[in-house]
Amino acid sequence: MPSKYVIHTRPVAARVKPIAGSGIIAWEEGCLKCAVCVKKQCVYKVYERRGLDSSQMKDSTDNECMSCLRCVQGCPKELIHKSVIPEFREMGDSYWTPETLEKIWRQAETGKIPVSGGGYPGRFSGPGFDTMWTDMSEIVRPTRDGIHGREYISTAIDLGGTDEVVDWRKKAQRALPIDIPIPILLKTPSFGAYGKNALKGWAMAANHLGTFLALGKGETKIGTAGYQHCLIPESSGIKSNRESHRIVEAEWTPEMTQAVPAPKGARLSIRLSAGSGAEKKVVSLAELGVTIIHLAAGRNGESTDGSPEFIKDVIRKCHSALLDAGVRDQVTLLASGGFSLAEHLAKAIICGVDGVYVDVPLLVSLGCRMCGRCDKGLRCPVDIEGAPSSWVAGRVINLIGAWHNQLLEVMGAMGIRDVRRLRGETGRAMFFEDLDGASFRELGRMQEGWELE
Repeated sequence: MPSKYVIHTRPVAARVKPIAGSGIIAWEEGCLKCAVCVKKQCVYKVYERRGLDSSQMKDSTDNECMSCLRCVQGCPKELIHKSVIPEFREMGDSYWTPETLEKIWRQAETGKIPVSGGGYPGRFSGPGFDTMWTDMSEIVRPTRDGIHGREYISTAIDLGGTDEVVDWRKKAQRALPIDIPIPILLKTPSFGAYGKNALKGWAMAANHLGTFLALGKGETKIGTAGYQHCLIPESSGIKSNRESHRIVEAEWTPEMTQAVPAPKGARLSIRLSAGSGAEKKVVSLAELGVTIIHLAAGRNGESTDGSPEFIKDVIRKCHSALLDAGVRDQVTLLASGGFSLAEHLAKAIICGVDGVYVDVPLLVSLGCRMCGRCDKGLRCPVDIEGAPSSWVAGRVINLIGAWHNQLLEVMGAMGIRDVRRLRGETGRAMFFEDLDGASFRELGRMQEGWELE
């Protein structure tokens, strides 16, 4: 058995102080000048280190405060208040919420598993991945507690399908699968003011983690020299010849009706838009001999053709279609778009993918606030383009380390020791639409104006 795969993390502080969710408002008018002021009693010494952040012209207490509220409750004149910072609420959008961005920042800085001692503060139902819950039936077993357990838990996957029967009489066999230790691949985001330093840092992180970085068009030779073995370049044609790369990706076209040749010395991955009818295209590609298929959704996990389907639902359909066709093990199914939290990794694998691409979180881990200034040609407030490559790599390694630990915890709680066993294991999850249908389908449909007897 190979040695246990561990992602070693170290604290990597942010270059620019992130926007805090709440700040302290301390009114000086009316102060009684108490001999024992609540500010002097702060156990975190926030007021003693208080100062002005000259780079952002902000009070340092916003980031130093631990929100224990002792000063707020102890001030006799009630002159100290905690208030939500409007700038924090303006970050991101309805999917990439400020709370989600803050979690990614914290994981990229500390590398710690995203579990809070205060319990789960979120909702138990909602859109997207919030419509499913994982079944932790083995959580009481101390030997399978994920990170600290004594049992070996494998998170390795194979890129490239396997042949059902190997005919040794043939001179040429299909290339062997490429083994990577984690079901996570990196992918450059479709937006953002990043440059060659960030690209090199992401490539360094992919090399350190033993995985791949998928590049967009025109990014093959920008700052990534020496890391060709862990890059997946965008191919302008399916007959591309790139001997220095192990995997090359091409976009699906309706003309792909014959056997698709792989580039010399590399495996070919076909990127397919995640939308209605994707399951038929996936099966046809598998029958043509394509061994790596990439389901690409929008930034928020939405379908790219305007249909209401979420990436979770498209994955389930494609996985089931491949099973019905009897070619599931011959294909590696990857997905991208909408993966914003560590828990989404395990949920996507349960739905049926072998691994996922992480794109937008790579940018957020560098301090991106998703403010949209880069889309308007304005200066990035956190200067991502000027970040050193080593710092970028450290932040990404911490982020993936936290997500990997979360996956280990989920698998340990389920009693599963190999991530390949988790693929398509929908019996270890509960889906809101299934539970809702089973509970209320027999009641029939209700319309406005009807009365219940």
